[in-house]
Amino acid sequence: MRDSYDVIINPLTTEKAVKLMESENKLIVITARKSKKQEIKNAAEKLFNVKVIRVNTMILTNGKKKAYLTLDKSTPAIDVATQLGLI
Repeated sequence: MRDSYDVIINPLTTEKAVKLMESENKLIVITARKSKKQEIKNAAEKLFNVKVIRVNTMILTNGKKKAYLTLDKSTPAIDVATQLGLI
């Protein structure tokens, strides 16, 4: 298993990402291209200390991989972003 810092590269803080944090309790992160959904889920739970319900991924046109992490209702995504210093 790879290190969590090798799987998740950085979280995104675009306007769309902040809107999804507030409305749907989702975090958006850029991940390593070869990482699998289970690896992303485990890395996010370890790094951010949250419970991840679902992971959706997509490959961007620039070759990077973006993951949408749906978090459990007990941990709001906006609070996680504030702890990370994103907002």
